[in-house]
Amino acid sequence: MKVPALVMAGGKGKRMGVATEKPLLPFLGKPLIERVIGAVKSSKKISEFCVVTSGSTPETEEKCLKEGLKVMRTAGKGYHDDLKQAILVAQLDCPVLTIPSDLPAVTGKFLDEIISIYERSGKDALTVLVPLRKRNELGLSLSPPYQYKGVAYTISGINLLDGAKILEEKLDELAVITEEIEAALNVNTLNDLYTAEKILRKLRKN
Repeated sequence: MKVPALVMAGGKGKRMGVATEKPLLPFLGKPLIERVIGAVKSSKKISEFCVVTSGSTPETEEKCLKEGLKVMRTAGKGYHDDLKQAILVAQLDCPVLTIPSDLPAVTGKFLDEIISIYERSGKDALTVLVPLRKRNELGLSLSPPYQYKGVAYTISGINLLDGAKILEEKLDELAVITEEIEAALNVNTLNDLYTAEKILRKLRKN
């Protein structure tokens, strides 16, 4: 099973508190989005991908277009609204992987594992959750918690869903709980960025 992917890069990144567009912030010598695109390209289970931008990320859009990447601009109403718009406009009536452009530790191998779990599940959708405890242990910011079976998690932003059912109000969804660094290192603030860099440098040395 191979699926198309949407790299979500249209958020304003207000929590970063800098003028640079969030996807373009340097991370260990490369813009954040380049690390995510590298993972998507190395995946064996992703057939094609498109970078989803908005009016808030024109420089990101320009960079991707110059590099010959497929780009789609959405209305910039929020992650989920933009995701829905992109799926409808692209007429993706099949399983679709969505991933934010701020997961610098993600790898193609990790994405392939998630896609395989989705394929075996037979569910309409899959979302990858990280325990708030793990984020706290890593010294990362705590986003508004997502409650699942009475436990608080943070949403990684990695999702799979059947595009043919995008307009349905309720989907049969599987939650994948992981503490893997590939999903846990979601960058929401400058402190997250600096902390994530330190973590990856340390892992490289070991």
